[in-house]
Amino acid sequence: MVLLAQSETPSEASVEFPPVPSHVALAWHDLSAGLIRYWMWWTLAFQDIKLRYRGSTLGPFWLTLSMLFLSVGMGVIYSHLFHTDAQTYMPYLTMGLIIWQYINTLTGEACQTFMMSESVIQQVPIPFSIHAYRVVCRNMVVLGHNLLIVPIGLVVFHIHLGWNIIEIVPAVLLLAINGIWTCMLLGMLSSRFRDIAPIVGSIMQISFFMTPVIWPADALGIYHWLADINPLFAAIDVLRAPVLGVAPARWSWPVLIVFTILGSGAAFALFARFRSRIAYWV
Repeated sequence: MVLLAQSETPSEASVEFPPVPSHVALAWHDLSAGLIRYWMWWTLAFQDIKLRYRGSTLGPFWLTLSMLFLSVGMGVIYSHLFHTDAQTYMPYLTMGLIIWQYINTLTGEACQTFMMSESVIQQVPIPFSIHAYRVVCRNMVVLGHNLLIVPIGLVVFHIHLGWNIIEIVPAVLLLAINGIWTCMLLGMLSSRFRDIAPIVGSIMQISFFMTPVIWPADALGIYHWLADINPLFAAIDVLRAPVLGVAPARWSWPVLIVFTILGSGAAFALFARFRSRIAYWV
């Protein structure tokens, strides 16, 4: 009887296991843990740039020169086509092309966010968000290189900046946030469905001609509202307008903020639901 009582004692003791974290908690921890490791995605982003331009004398500044030549060439031609003063049109065109190149390049690379890091994902247990931060940081650095053209344009075209120039800070922040959720969303979708990348490329090509990048939004006349609800135009306008010393369009900030909230929410929901499958998809 004593042995029986002793044998029953361990089974009667209750063992409490820690609660299993929810998908939302794991996703949020992944995003925060990746953001804290800024040194990692910062280093990887600069390594990507160095490898891309290895052996080049000017490196990424070739993009700056090509952007300068493209802006001057298109500015001379399209100012005549649109019957616009070149001194006013060329700064507008240059800023539009610079910001569009950032958006277009980041969107294309977002589809490869996880697939280009396949070996790392399958061998090293690091947060998935690091790969998204890496893509955004890399394109932000290139954007910074291209923005070196801006001081030259300010001097040449006698553009006077106002206090609204400080709006570029929240504008760049929103561009970065939209870049992160775009990388997370398109990265997951492209890992699961490999046809997403060419579809996105086609959509962006069409969007370039439908967005006021090289042509003014006022050219739409009574259909100006089509530009007002275009989030791509809003993303360009909130950064381009302060640099040109003018106020952004009335609906640019509200549209961009709403687009950021909706996009971030959708991307986070999918990331929380399918985060555990990314390693299998790549």
